[in-house]
Amino acid sequence: MAKKAKTVFVCNECGSESAKWVGQCPVCGAWNSMFEQKVVDFDASDKRRRTSGAPAGAGGAGAHAIAGDGSIQAGRPERLAQVRSSETARIDTGIKELNRVLGGGLVPGSLCLISGEPGIGKSTIILQAAQHIAASRGVVLYVSGEESEEQIRMRADRVCGPAGISENLFILAETNIENVSAVCESLNPVFLIVDSIQTMYSADLESAPGSVSQVRACGNELMRIGKTNSIPVFIVAHVTKSGDLAGPRIVEHMVDCVLSFTGDRSHELRILRSQKNRFGTTSEIGAFEMAEEGLIEIENLSGILMEEMDRDSEGAVATAVYEGTRPLILEVQALTSPCNIGFARRTALGIDSSRLNMLLAVLEKKMGLRLLDQDVYVNVVGGIKPEGTYTDLAVALAVYSSCTGRKIDSRTLVIGEIGLTGDLRAVQNSDKIIREAQRLGFSRIVLPIKNAQHLREKDRQSASIEIIGIRNIAQTRDLFQ
Repeated sequence: MAKKAKTVFVCNECGSESAKWVGQCPVCGAWNSMFEQKVVDFDASDKRRRTSGAPAGAGGAGAHAIAGDGSIQAGRPERLAQVRSSETARIDTGIKELNRVLGGGLVPGSLCLISGEPGIGKSTIILQAAQHIAASRGVVLYVSGEESEEQIRMRADRVCGPAGISENLFILAETNIENVSAVCESLNPVFLIVDSIQTMYSADLESAPGSVSQVRACGNELMRIGKTNSIPVFIVAHVTKSGDLAGPRIVEHMVDCVLSFTGDRSHELRILRSQKNRFGTTSEIGAFEMAEEGLIEIENLSGILMEEMDRDSEGAVATAVYEGTRPLILEVQALTSPCNIGFARRTALGIDSSRLNMLLAVLEKKMGLRLLDQDVYVNVVGGIKPEGTYTDLAVALAVYSSCTGRKIDSRTLVIGEIGLTGDLRAVQNSDKIIREAQRLGFSRIVLPIKNAQHLREKDRQSASIEIIGIRNIAQTRDLFQ
């Protein structure tokens, strides 16, 4: 039967289809996101092949059975208590920081998307994981749609070390998804890498690679390969200048895990963060250092970030956040400068700009600072972008220190959330943060009064560190030298 193509309009944001063009997507509400695409109407055999992506009883999407007459039968329901958990079957990547971000390792049959700027180290960390899995588990297939085999071999010679490249690591320079599927059936790998999804295309579609229909078709085929054969699949994606994923966002909804690789290419520090994870938490981060032999794990990230902190500097305050399962000690720097022309400038790196404006308003109201004619610059050292409100008090005190010229002892750690009334709200995991501060040699920690009372009730106050509980930001004036 001949395949007929029909014209539909597809949303570039959510992937929803419409028979006619509309200015606003009726599903996600995005404006001017509808693009014309030609979609092939597959025949019955193609529909059976695509629907029966997993064998009967395998569970997951596409768990159907094919009857003798070729008709599709619904899958059988299973008791949830009898479904085997994937926690015991995770695959070790050989990189502890990557395992931490993934939630304990790769889950068989999962799709993981990793994004980052060019040259940040995406291909390097994937190749290091592929080398370990090939040496310990079996055949690994690396599909490259952008680089040649020679380019990947040069990188592999650098990162694989003296042990050499494993005989089970295979490379395939291909952009046709049907050819990739055929190679997977014959090679039967235990791990599949596709670099990148924007270069892959299906011969059944007439649209260009990277379009909504091509990304959706290639993503569905990779999902079928992974779910049917219990193969973890790593997909590399491009990013825009703003750091967002390039192309249609439908690929983010299809995959099980979205990893973001960030860092400054002029510095060695790289941060791997999970933005979506169906098999673990999204609050974990992994730290790496880019070296000549590849990416090196950083276990003591707090020590690296604090080792260059100057002693008793104006506008510099040490703070902490709790990322996933570990505390992280950071340095917040602030600079105020008189504004001579126009409106005062507010620049924030690492924290939300609207949050900074709120803290400046609290400083003016509760601390008596005049910041209307002052340019304010705030930076979290190391390029870290901490989540949550742990750093509110540190940001406020850093601005106050720079504006008044008064200093805070560099061995003082400051944490706490500031409300609009100037009162401090309690933060979570303060006891674990205190233990990390003790390990790094801090002598004093300033935190909300409720956290201090809770620590005293639990009898966790240590003689080696002074705990100061404050109720309002106005009480912090005594902390300055």
